[in-house]
Amino acid sequence: MLNETTIEQRLATIEHTVADLKRRIDSTPTANNWLEKVIGSISDEAAFLEALEYGKSLRYAEEPIDEASE
Repeated sequence: MLNETTIEQRLATIEHTVADLKRRIDSTPTANNWLEKVIGSISDEAAFLEALEYGKSLRYAEEPIDEASE
């Protein structure tokens, strides 16, 4: 079983770590809404870019042909 000194040292370490985490959270700027938090978060992912291109190709494929221009 752990002696009292070891327990006190471990508790002091935990308290220090929790205080450090609280300080980090408090100093982190927060966005006003959820959308601001996620904008750009996956924009450099290859799968995201591929999905954007796929959506773009679908949108252009479904555009009606302007008969007046023919």
